[in-house]
Order: sequence, then C-alpha cells, then structure tokens
Amino acid sequence: MAYVITEPCVGTKDNSCVEVCPVDCIHPTPDEPDYDQVEMLHIDPDECIDCDACVEACPVDACFAEDQVPDEWQSFVARNAEYFKAK
Repeated sequence: MAYVITEPCVGTKDNSCVEVCPVDCIHPTPDEPDYDQVEMLHIDPDECIDCDACVEACPVDACFAEDQVPDEWQSFVARNAEYFKAK
C-alpha cells in the first residue's frame, strides 16, 4: 500500500516531503521541468515503501496511507497514480 498526497497540497507544494523521502518517489521535484506546471506533488505508488516519512514532514497534513485517505479526497488516490502513468 502506498501513501497518497491529497487536496491540502494543491497550490502549496511544500517540498518537506521530497527532502525526507528515502526512495525519491515524490515528484515533481523543484529541479524537474514540469514542477511549475503542476499544482501539487504526487507519490509514485510503485516506488513508495510505506515508510511514513512524508506524513511526518508535511506541514499541511496532505499525506495519508492509501487506506486512510478521507472520503472527500478519495479521488487523489487515482490522481497520484495517473501522474506517473504519463511518465
């Protein structure tokens, strides 16, 4: 089970989670070309090792284990996965 970034990240893109991720599965990073074009960060569900580091680091409480995403933000599970399908 992967972690998911949800609605509180939209428009925020605080990179605290990127900095603590031990497997670099949160994208785009500030040095990636599409960073300015996307409105939030995403966690690659295939790369995530469920370490919980992003949850602790996120200042806006946007990161959740996939099975703990609040009902109103369930669409973000697919949204995170879709971001990486295009890559």
